[in-house]
Amino acid sequence: MAPPPAALARSRPGPRAERTREAILAAAESRFAEHGFAATRLEDIAEAVGIRRASIVYHFRDKAELYDAVIADVLGALRARLEPILLAGGPLVRRAERAVSAWVDFVAERPAVARLVLREVADAAPGREPAIVRHSRPFFDLVGRVLADADDPVRTRAVDPVQIASAVAGATVFHVAAMPILLPGFGYQPLAPERVEALRREVLDATRRLLGD
Repeated sequence: MAPPPAALARSRPGPRAERTREAILAAAESRFAEHGFAATRLEDIAEAVGIRRASIVYHFRDKAELYDAVIADVLGALRARLEPILLAGGPLVRRAERAVSAWVDFVAERPAVARLVLREVADAAPGREPAIVRHSRPFFDLVGRVLADADDPVRTRAVDPVQIASAVAGATVFHVAAMPILLPGFGYQPLAPERVEALRREVLDATRRLLGD
């Protein structure tokens, strides 16, 4: 039996539905980053988009599904930016440099990412796998592929991808999300061009050291 027309329409959303879904994700990303999962209401997201709450439920079953979609959207966009750089071939250090620089640009363009990471860590609870952990596994698979195919296997065996990720992601997330809160009286502007470039230099230096360059 063929599915009813309404089901077909729902399974094949048109351009308007796609634009609405993207607007919901963008508004939800901002709200979740600013207020956290528990304090964010679907009504507030709907108001920011200019739609009714029921329109959100059309696209996402509930707040948990929307939150998961936000994390998947953020990390999917990041992976789409980094994957071609890391798989492009050439010396591992040069690829790592380009990927790190792209990461800094990504967070500077989408600073809610940094706050989402901190909130995920702060809200982590025993027995509950954070969404960011679930959706970041493809990154570790990608890094494993890059190291396995690197042109200097002896050198790459000494590379600790977790340590590199800690240095690069930790410095960037803290710079963007934490420093303005810790230094409220200093007018710290983490996204000012000179601050972003200073951060880029610092994380690139750390990456080169950890790669033995």
